[in-house]
Amino acid sequence: MSRIITFFRDVHLELKRVTWPNKDQIISATAVVIIATLIISAYLGLIDNVLALILQFVLK
Repeated sequence: MSRIITFFRDVHLELKRVTWPNKDQIISATAVVIIATLIISAYLGLIDNVLALILQFVLK
């Protein structure tokens, strides 16, 4: 039982050392992730459509 208590004390001490991002940093990082996801999904959708058209052309 003492090992578990020691573990949680250590976790608590480590969490005090963490530098947490502020609201502006979180919003900026979230915006970057959303924009990157939209760009990559649009690119993959375009490639998928082009390859589907090529496959339809080859199979005809």
